Amino acid sequence: MLRERHNVYVIELAKDVLSEAKFKKANPGYLSGKPCVYVGMTGYDPDTRFDQHKAGIKSNKYALKYGLRLMPEIYEKLNPMPYGDAIDMEVALAISLQKMGYGVWQN
Repeated sequence: MLRERHNVYVIELAKDVLSEAKFKKANPGYLSGKPCVYVGMTGYDPDTRFDQHKAGIKSNKYALKYGLRLMPEIYEKLNPMPYGDAIDMEVALAISLQKMGYGVWQN
């Protein structure tokens, strides 16, 4: 049996992230007014992982500089899951949010 101990998570980013050329280029379909987010996956609790990003521990530069808060309303119902499913869900969730006009970073 696969252990369900991995989580996907979504961090709301400050709109200032849109001033980053690389972020803006990655989001040509961004709809003004929609949230900008970072989508990730982790073996930790999402709250712990968010704290790590903000402390600069294995942090994504956008999550570190622009991260405001977790958005559990988007991901909570998906967790937890096995590692392989979390890898796939991270990508699927990022694509889904981007299709809805969100500014998304996922790597």
